[in-house]
Amino acid sequence: MLVLDSSRSDTVLVRRAVVRFLRARCPWADANDVLLVVSELLGNAVRHTEGGWLLRMARREGSLVVEVYDSSSSRPVPRSGDPENGGGFGWGIVEELTSSVTVRSHAVGKSVRAVWHPAHARAA
Repeated sequence: MLVLDSSRSDTVLVRRAVVRFLRARCPWADANDVLLVVSELLGNAVRHTEGGWLLRMARREGSLVVEVYDSSSSRPVPRSGDPENGGGFGWGIVEELTSSVTVRSHAVGKSVRAVWHPAHARAA
């Protein structure tokens, strides 16, 4: 399991750690897809909360599971993408690139869980 948090990690460290994890434990996963989803989830945590986040990445029953915890109790709201003013594309990207995505509320904040099954992996 890989666990990183915003108090001790930056985006460069996260990217490197995610790629190392994928190579070692989920070589079938598309690293670009996973990195994009992780970037979207962490970006939303920073943008829509006080900025703190916790990332957990694990291989469970053959699938890749990424969970991002943040302090906001607000669930992601799908929006239509706005190419002129930017924004609104992230949640759709997350849904498109994963096998499944779920949001769970917690006593303080929420977690977003993205899952990739080997069968969902795109051909390289």
